[in-house]
Amino acid sequence: MATVSVFNMDGKEVEKIDLNDAVFGVEVNEHLVHMAVVQQLANNRQGTQKAKTRSEVSGGGRKPWRQKGTGHARQGSTRSPQWTGGGVVFAPTPRDYSFKLNKKEKRAALKSALSSRVSENKLVVVDELKFDEVKTKEFAKVLKNLNVEKALVVINDNDEKVVMSARNIPTVKTASTSTINVFDILKYNTVVVTKDAVKTIEEVYA
Repeated sequence: MATVSVFNMDGKEVEKIDLNDAVFGVEVNEHLVHMAVVQQLANNRQGTQKAKTRSEVSGGGRKPWRQKGTGHARQGSTRSPQWTGGGVVFAPTPRDYSFKLNKKEKRAALKSALSSRVSENKLVVVDELKFDEVKTKEFAKVLKNLNVEKALVVINDNDEKVVMSARNIPTVKTASTSTINVFDILKYNTVVVTKDAVKTIEEVYA
């Protein structure tokens, strides 16, 4: 069972807690992690790109010149792909890129991502994140105290003051325990998670 330090907002260690190995100490399955990231990126694609093939471009119905005797190569339409203003060969059409992963696969991928962060010492636990007012400067000060720059901050409940304070910091993203995903966990160098959020994650995924 992995043991991690719990820090306060001043960056001082206040206690140590044990993490549940069923969530934070599993064997990393790189294939499932890769599939989860690919799925999220694919599901985010709009799939609205479109270009016209030669059959969809208007005009070009008449043969531009006769078949033989002109010295030109034979041509059947001015909307063939080799002509300016012609159609596109194998033109893209709107499509749905999304695909599904099983629930068990998703859970296993998330556990693998969290476990990899623990093994790399890139999971920082704080006792709480509380602000009296929305203040980006104060949030940046907390990150500096924790010696963290590019971070995913996971909180238990959607505290508006915390979310708004972090919103203008380009290297920080906030997420609740219900919205964390593999892509964000891997994208940011460090995962900063509150003590309450750790308990919730263990209850949900253990």
